[in-house]
Amino acid sequence: MYLIFDTETTGLPKRWNAPITDTDNWPRCIQIAWQLHDAMGNLVDRQDYLVRPDGFNIPYDAEQIHGISTALAEQDGMPLSEVLEKFNAAMARTKFIVGQNVSFDLNIMGAEFHRMGVENPLQELPVLDTCTEYTAQLCQIPGGRGGKFKLPTLTELHENLFGKPFSEAHNATADVEATTRCFLELIRKKHYTNEQLDVQPDYFENFSKANPQEIELVGLKHINLKKASKKIADALWEKDTGGVSSEEIEENIQNLADAPFAHLHNHSQFSVLQSTINIKSLVKSTAENDMPAVALTDHANMMGAFHFVKEIKAHNDSVREKNKIAEEHGEPATAQIIKPIIGCEFFVCDDHTNKNVKDYGYQIVLLAKNKNGYQNLCKMSSIAYTDGFYYVPRIDRKVIQQYKEDIIVLTGNLYGEVPGKILNVGENQAEEALLWWKQEFGDDLYVELMRHGQEDEDRVNKVLVDFAKKHEVITIPIIVQRKMRKPTTFFFA
Repeated sequence: MYLIFDTETTGLPKRWNAPITDTDNWPRCIQIAWQLHDAMGNLVDRQDYLVRPDGFNIPYDAEQIHGISTALAEQDGMPLSEVLEKFNAAMARTKFIVGQNVSFDLNIMGAEFHRMGVENPLQELPVLDTCTEYTAQLCQIPGGRGGKFKLPTLTELHENLFGKPFSEAHNATADVEATTRCFLELIRKKHYTNEQLDVQPDYFENFSKANPQEIELVGLKHINLKKASKKIADALWEKDTGGVSSEEIEENIQNLADAPFAHLHNHSQFSVLQSTINIKSLVKSTAENDMPAVALTDHANMMGAFHFVKEIKAHNDSVREKNKIAEEHGEPATAQIIKPIIGCEFFVCDDHTNKNVKDYGYQIVLLAKNKNGYQNLCKMSSIAYTDGFYYVPRIDRKVIQQYKEDIIVLTGNLYGEVPGKILNVGENQAEEALLWWKQEFGDDLYVELMRHGQEDEDRVNKVLVDFAKKHEVITIPIIVQRKMRKPTTFFFA
């Protein structure tokens, strides 16, 4: 018997070599499908289950890949304990576990069995993987490590065997069906040995007689999970937003029309390959838009701080002179002084001294409240370059704890820790991260909201607003068309 299975998950592990007992490292299974075939390739059983989330949610980025939303899994999913029981029963009937790049799925399910404390034969059963150096040699696709051929994806292997690609649906049932077809065709074409399959010498001859023609798909009907999730999401969105009238929205816009706004997240030309803004243009744009203050938050460095303060000082001297002349002529002094705010957007990783792991960390915006805060930013920037540089200049939480005095922190853009974990890890972990920053910075923590009209930002913002209300953190709304990296583009509130 051959048990071919596949999973869909909440994401990817941080460490691929972590043991299954490290359950914090391994994502959660949210869909599992399998097909059980006898030695001659006949379908004996097939199952497909969504797993109901318990104590976790499905991140947005994972949902975009496989289409399974938290709402859909809660509505149609089965408790994990029942799914594991059924999977255990299927494993009891098989001789081999089969899959495409199946080591990932083995670890996912192994971690789930470990979480639930359920005994299983998953780690003991012999494994047949359709993604190996042998199938790489069979497909001969360049681009592998060390000049070798790359390991084939499921669609690449399918195209090699059948002359047409398989459109990977990232639906476990579709992937299992295609993997099964490829696996059985590899047997039919005698790409396995008798020793690998532990069979008698006449096995391949008998298999070919039972399957004289090219292996076909079983012909399963696959649910469009993205469509099913969207239907639920549209209903929830209507429920959340349906109560706000166009009159209320217009009134809110008018109320904000005269509200003062200061842009606290800007990158200049000192953020190499990230921004084209020169500091003189930044100050000029700030003045033209009547902003009372502006911040400079380059990536990990403070090299633009001197030029930034110098340009604003020159502008303010000019404003004072204009206002003085206006007052002397009995005219109102309307020109506005600009307050410079010096900041830095740091790459905050787990351990800035660890150069064995490619960890860029999360992008966190820190602002100086005064001279002492500025000096602390400079110290952290120096540490990032001298001690923490590995692909990018990095610091970690311990460094921030040491130099956090007189510093304001923003949660940042989608690459910040809290938004990033909402999108890629889970809302529970994101909330834990927010609470850590609140514990360290108290009222000097602000939640940053960005609105570029992107679906991922809308999803994040909804969760951020809920977190801010729950934990009494002030939000900073930023309504934009593009991120402030070009001198002709502005943020408006």
